[in-house]
This record gives sequence, C-alpha cells and structure tokens, in this order.
Amino acid sequence: MSMIKVEDLSFSYPSGSEDIFDHVSFQIDTDWKLGFIGRNGRGKTTFLRLLMGMYEYQGKIKSSVEFDYFPYPVSDPERLTSEVLEEVCPLAEEWELLRELSYLEVREDVLWRPFSTLSRGEQTKVLLAALFLNQGHFLLIDEPTNHLDTRAREIVSAYLKRKKGFILVSHDRHFLDGCIDHVLSLNRADIQVQSGNFSSWFTNFERQQAFELARNEKLKKDIQGLKRAAGRTAAWSDRTEAAKYGNGPVDRGFIGHKAAKLMKRAKSIEARQQQAMEEKEGLLKNLEKAEELKLYPLSYFTDTLVSCSGLVPVYDGREVCQPLSFTVRQGERLALEGKNGTGKSSILKLLVGEELEHRGTVRVGSGLVISYVPQDTSGLRGSLSDYAEAEGIDESLFKAMLRKLDLSRDQLGKDLQELSAGQKKKVLLAGSLCRRAHLYVWDEPLNYIDLYSRMQIENLILEYKPSMIFVEHDQAFREAVATGSLKLENNSPSCC
Repeated sequence: MSMIKVEDLSFSYPSGSEDIFDHVSFQIDTDWKLGFIGRNGRGKTTFLRLLMGMYEYQGKIKSSVEFDYFPYPVSDPERLTSEVLEEVCPLAEEWELLRELSYLEVREDVLWRPFSTLSRGEQTKVLLAALFLNQGHFLLIDEPTNHLDTRAREIVSAYLKRKKGFILVSHDRHFLDGCIDHVLSLNRADIQVQSGNFSSWFTNFERQQAFELARNEKLKKDIQGLKRAAGRTAAWSDRTEAAKYGNGPVDRGFIGHKAAKLMKRAKSIEARQQQAMEEKEGLLKNLEKAEELKLYPLSYFTDTLVSCSGLVPVYDGREVCQPLSFTVRQGERLALEGKNGTGKSSILKLLVGEELEHRGTVRVGSGLVISYVPQDTSGLRGSLSDYAEAEGIDESLFKAMLRKLDLSRDQLGKDLQELSAGQKKKVLLAGSLCRRAHLYVWDEPLNYIDLYSRMQIENLILEYKPSMIFVEHDQAFREAVATGSLKLENNSPSCC
C-alpha cells in the first residue's frame, strides 16, 4: 500500500482560455477501487493523462507506482491476440492470462485469433485482463463500458470488484456501484475524495447541495435584514449626535455617549452582515444545475408508427438472430436488448431508411418524421453553426440546448473535432431534440454522456413522453424510460 499525492496541481491547455485545474491538492490510496466522476469536458481524461506524464503542469504528483492506461493502443491489430497481450504484460505466464480470461467469460481460443477479429467487447476484456497482470502497476481505466452490452458490463463490473488499485472513469451508475469503494469527484470548484460507492456519494452530494441552497436562502434574508438594521441604527446615531446642538442646555456628554453606543451597534451589525456575506460566497461553488430541457414531439395521424414482420439483419449472408415481428405505437418507448452482434443497430438503421441486407419487411408510416441519433460521432467536424445549417435546425435553439447540457460559451465556439467524446455526443442529442418528430430513434445515445446530463434526458423523456425505439446499455436509464423491451437472441426473441 502507498499513496498517490497531488499537491497544488494547476493545468490549462495552451489554446484554452480556462484553467482545467487550479491549485488542486488531494491524495489517494493505491489499494482503492476508485470511481472518477465529473461532467463532460471538465478534465477527467486530462487528469489521467497528467498521471501518465503526457502533459507539463505546475505543482507536484508524487507516486511510487507505475501507471498503465486503458484503452491500450494496439500498434498492429493484425497480430495474434496472444502476441498483442505479450506486449501488454510481458512478465505474465500463460496460465495467469487464461485464469483472468475465465473470470471475464472469454474463451481461450481468442488468443490464437488476430486481435482485429475480436469484437470490441472482447478486445476490452482481454486488454483489461492483461493490464491487471502487471504487478505493482496502478491502472487508469477510461470509459471501458462504451463497447460492452448489458451482460458484458455485469461481467466486467464483477471482475473489477475482485481487483484493487485503479481509477475508473464511467458514467454508468449500476456499473460503478458494482465495483468501486471510493469516489473521486471532479466538481466545479475542487476535487473531493469520499469513501463508498456511487449511490452513497450521490446521496451525500445531493444532501450537501440541498443544505447549501437552504443556507444560501437564509443568509440572503439575514443580509437584507442586517443591512436595513445597520442603516436604521446609523441614522439614529446621527440624529442623536445632532441633538447635542441647538436645543438649549443639554447634557452633551450623555447624548454623545448614547450616539457612540448606537454607532458601535451599527458597526457590529455591519460586521455581522459582512460575515454572512463571506459565508454566502463560500456556498454553492460546486452546485450542479441540471436545467430543464424541452421537447415538442409531433402527433401522428394513426396509432401505429412502425411495424416489422419476420425482420432479420444479415451480415455476410448470415442471419444474426431469429426473425423479429414488432410494432411501435404512439407513446411507446421500446428498448432493443441483446448481446453485441445480434443486429440491434442494424434494425435502427433499417427504420431510418439505410439500405442494409435483411430478410422480412419493414413498414414505416407514410410521412413519418424520424429523429435519429447514431452511435458514431467521428464524422462531426466544422462549427456548430455549420452543423445546424446542414441539419436544418434552428441555430439559436440548438446552442441554447447545448448550454443547458453544460457546454460553456467557450466550447460553443470550438471546431466539433476539438470537443470531448461526451460533448460530441451531446451535439447529436441536442440536434435530435431540436427536431420535431413523430419517432425518436436513438442508438446508444448515452455513450460518454455524464451522469447529470443522463438524468436531464431521463426527466425530459418522462415529462414529454415521446415515441421512441432505442438501444442503450445503461440499465438505470433503460429501466427509467422504457415502456417495453424487445430482446434479440440467437434463439427465439422474446418481447416483454
């Protein structure tokens, strides 16, 4: 056991106008299973890269351990997986690697296949297994769930629970609760460390914010009252002092003493007012505002929006699942579930009109307006104004939506390629929300999206009740918004 100590850390990008970290200090134990939480663009990945020594910074980072980073860059994915993993963990024995793969429910024959032929989920699992075999290293795990289906997330979460000595960046609440014992929260004003899982941290954070909001309101009233009291007392003192003169024979000493007492009282009230103002300034620095979003879905002229009969996506001549028959009606929010590779994304693409090989029929209502969020953000480039024009959406509304999703004014002016992965996903989501549509088709919309924005979107869907069909592996989100689910399997699919 040892400590990683961060002392007076300051960092900003040369092209940035804002500090990412400003004189931050904290320490963490190398035995902890640490969840790293914070809003998109606030600096989580940047901090991991600072630990890796990738950027110059001010202050000190002291550690007796070596850091490894996930995702690990594989230089030649055409090599056998065994050769790739030998590079990742050169001192590990084969039996150790097979043991780790068994924990992750990965078949050992993947070792003798080219790494490029593994699914994205299998690649994630084998690289994590290899990195944890580097004894004495501290692992920095950055967003491992984005290519994992629901079952794979459960497996990896259980695997991480067996381990220790890592920082995990994730926005999946169930995933975090399953494997961490401490939280490192990157707040608006500071970084805090707390024992417990995500749920206990979030409960404490909400309580603290509620306390500060209530205290802030009380101090506002106290300050106004003290301000009025100080003004009245000072006026009384001035009138009393003036009474020493022009009123015939008076006891000027007594009047002067009374005036001085009143003035002293006014100064005391002013001091209390200043103290209350200083306390008020110390509150709400970490307040997270999840502003209310709005959505105006269109109403369709019939109840049925989409119907599919005997639908099977086909890859390289192979049917990937049993035939599916389903409908999506107005007000329904249908979640597609199933392992990676069972055709979930392909079904969504067929609904929005992409030409993909398939069996069966897809019927989309005449004149049905669909708003689509794809998985991939790699094609985003240019300015937000360019994107709004290309998508035919109102630029002012679009940027206002992004501001509510916590993009700063500075970020609104950047090229889309400069935004973080989560911010790019917010661009796609905001664009979709700005389109009035009969049906919203979303393919893993929450990849890289921070926790607060996820809850904003949940609340939006529950309030406005749009018709939707979507794929999302975040269990908390799916359980909150879906009215039904369609499970895709190699066997007969079941609808529930």
